[in-house]
Amino acid sequence: MKTKKTAKSSAEFDRRFDAGEDIYDIVDISKAKVIRHGKKVRLTLDVAESLVNEIDEIREEIGVDRGALIKVWLHERVQQVKAAHGAQHL
Repeated sequence: MKTKKTAKSSAEFDRRFDAGEDIYDIVDISKAKVIRHGKKVRLTLDVAESLVNEIDEIREEIGVDRGALIKVWLHERVQQVKAAHGAQHL
């Protein structure tokens, strides 16, 4: 009988993932959840070209799509504001 490998901590898991190790054996897929955030809404923003250029420099450095990076930043900021306000209704 094969024993399932595990990571001893989240730090070890992160280290192994970041090192490119195969983590399939240490992840329990049966407990995975798909989170659907609901209907997508299109946003259109007029932004200074210089800001877009700065965003593009960052996204090229880390290798992600511009839209994905902006969505992550927006999500992080909303979470920060909610935490700062004690999750009160804004």
